Order: sequence, then C-alpha cells, then structure tokens
Amino acid sequence: MGHQGPSSHPLDPFVCVFFFLPCIHNHNTVLFITALNYLNMGYKGVGKRVVMGLLNLVAKHYEQVIATDVSEAQLKCGMPHPRVRYLHTSLSMSDDELVSMIGGENSVDLVTVAQAVHWFDLPRFYSIVTRLLRQPGGALAVWCYNDIEVSPTFDPVMKRFHDTTIPFWNPSIQHVFDGYRTLAFPFESIGLGSEGKPLPLDIPKELSFHGFLGMLRSWSAVPTAKERGVDLLPEAVVKEFESAWGGSELVRSVIYKAFMLAGTVKN
Repeated sequence: MGHQGPSSHPLDPFVCVFFFLPCIHNHNTVLFITALNYLNMGYKGVGKRVVMGLLNLVAKHYEQVIATDVSEAQLKCGMPHPRVRYLHTSLSMSDDELVSMIGGENSVDLVTVAQAVHWFDLPRFYSIVTRLLRQPGGALAVWCYNDIEVSPTFDPVMKRFHDTTIPFWNPSIQHVFDGYRTLAFPFESIGLGSEGKPLPLDIPKELSFHGFLGMLRSWSAVPTAKERGVDLLPEAVVKEFESAWGGSELVRSVIYKAFMLAGTVKN
C-alpha cells in the first residue's frame, strides 16, 4: 500500500509522474522500467546514492526527464540533475495547458506512475497521456505494490495489522488490493502486463525498522482512523512489530510484492 489519499487532478501522484522526452540511444524497455521502480520508490527510503545513480542511468538515455506534482513542497524533495525538470501542475490547469507545459503532443517516449494511478481521474489522465505519447512507440507504465514479505515470523503480524486498516481506506484502494487486475488500462500490451493481467514483480530492498514504521504511517488509513478515534499504531502494536522484526536497529532484506501494466497507444 504505502499510499496517501486520492486527488481529483489527473497528474497528481504522491510519487511523481515521470515523463521521458525523446530517447538519445536505443534502450532496453525492461531494464529501464525495472530501474524506475526503485527510482520512484526513492521517497519510501531508498538510499539517496542509489536513487541518484538510477536517475543518472535513466537520464543518460533521454534528452529530458520531467516530474510533475500538484504539491510544490513535494517537488522540492526532487534530486537535481541537468536533464531532469520538476514541474508544478496546479489544480486549475486545463488539459491543453498540461500538454503544452510537458512538451506538446507526440513528444514523450515514456510516462511512468508509481503507487498512484488508482487515485487518478483515469479517463482524463489516459486522454492526456495519449496526446503526449510519441506515436508509434511511446509507452505508459504504471505499477504499485500491495504487500511486503519480511519473514515467516513477521508476515502474519503484518497481515493482522493490514486487516485492521481496511475500513479506513478510500474505496479506490480496492484496485491495489486487487493487484491492478481490475484497473482499466486501454493500451496495447508490450509484454509487460496488460489490462486484467498485470505483470507480477518482486522488488528486493534493504529496509530499517524505522523506515518500515514510516511507511505504515504514510498510509492514509492511519490518520483517517485517528480522525475517527481509532489508533491503528498504538505502542503495543509497534512493540509487536519490533519484536517480530528482530529489534529496532536491525536492517532487513524485504521483498515488495508489486505489479505492473505497460503499453502503447492503440491504433
């Protein structure tokens, strides 16, 4: 999960939408889409050096990378790079203004969205993406994760906690619970998942206990529950997590259970 709440804006992920303008060299689609899983998860605790290395890797193959967000504060968290631009897409912008700001029609090689597309106004977002993507060949890739595997001791504790959060999610989270199998995705498959058949991905990561707790606290269900008088993370629950983790100072190798949909504009 690891999501905040929904937005009415078509280009409002809580991890930026990335737009990749014309490619400099031929590239391996699987390599870059897989690498971008880590890049987009940078706000979830991936080390700055790792994210910067991936940003450099991707930027070597594109003339320009554009990241958008409706939050100016979020954009200030972006790491500077000579080929990366961070654009504030305000809620008042029209579709034509958004397309023009990003580069115009038929100008973008790859659009990526991590952990967020299920919150979007999908018909509007897909319409904008269709206008932006270079044809033929431009692609949209979206992905998310809905579980984390740590250990046989820890995972049942996580499952019990997750079950307590279910009443407090926005209904759009169901797309995540379903692993994007129910998410509309009207694009031509490029062999990396298709509508109704997302590609499963296992994303390994080194994660500290404090990073794990930060991830849980970023779930919109946690503050929503608190607003309704329910504390989902009382001290007793945190202590149970800490014990199952193996101590608060331990850094563990975990697996994010993710899934992807990727495709080009249909003719």
